[in-house]
Amino acid sequence: MILGFFNISGGEIFIIILVVFIIFGPDKIPEMARWVGKGIGEIKKATSEIKEEIDRETGDVRKAANKIKDDLTKETNDLKDITRSMNKKADGNKRDPQL
Repeated sequence: MILGFFNISGGEIFIIILVVFIIFGPDKIPEMARWVGKGIGEIKKATSEIKEEIDRETGDVRKAANKIKDDLTKETNDLKDITRSMNKKADGNKRDPQL
């Protein structure tokens, strides 16, 4: 996926690996791979911790927003009921001219 982003072909990857092998030698490559793996692991861990912290901090805001939404929905439904009731009364008054 990342390779597609950088438009690196198979031949270019081979040349890069060959150059790394020549510069660092076979003894250093496993050590470098471990170092890169640890670095990626630390980045994933830090990302996960940041995400958890954001979720914790925004949890109260989400709860409050959901409560406001529920309250508004209830009030809207109440207003609709009142409007329907008033419309029924108005229609009843139009049909019964003695009232």
